[in-house]
Amino acid sequence: MMKNKTLKEKIEYQLVRSRRKTIGLEVKGDGSLIVRAPLRAPMCAIEDVLRDRYEWIVKHQKKAYSRKHERDELLADLEPITMDDIRNMSEQMLKEFPPRVREFADILGVTYGRVTIRNQRTRWGSCSSKGNLNFNCLLMEAPKEVQDYVIVHELCHIIEMNHSKRFWSLVESVLPNYKQSRLWLKNEGELIMLRAFQ
Repeated sequence: MMKNKTLKEKIEYQLVRSRRKTIGLEVKGDGSLIVRAPLRAPMCAIEDVLRDRYEWIVKHQKKAYSRKHERDELLADLEPITMDDIRNMSEQMLKEFPPRVREFADILGVTYGRVTIRNQRTRWGSCSSKGNLNFNCLLMEAPKEVQDYVIVHELCHIIEMNHSKRFWSLVESVLPNYKQSRLWLKNEGELIMLRAFQ
């Protein structure tokens, strides 16, 4: 059950009650505040937490608003990715990715199931428990070495379905400079997503 509440300090928030044991606060990327509380937590206890964390809330909301403003300014100078672009990228990826997946699978000595191309808001790739691989068509906007990193990352999940030290060692054994690609996705990938889903 969700309700919108307002504090005396004029901070708006969304209240989400569940079977959790503690009251938690989350400031979303757009600056909105989510309060997660136990089913029976009284409103006075929730508002006490909000008053105690008032400065923390304001600080993190200001950061979120600032980041959103910066993103909006960046997007104003960038070309959006259209549905036609997405169709073209998907077709190109269907031709280019399967041979590269086979090549890296041979290096790792793994077998996999289907290779599917999708248009996703948050994931660059995924690997199912059956070894089926999904890749985001927006990867066609990334450099080749970044695409290779995502392919290797997902293939390594066939061996290690986690992000343990062993998993990252496997990735590094194939791509010694994988951290650069990972950083590129973190810094530049968000803009690609925003261009496609603005």
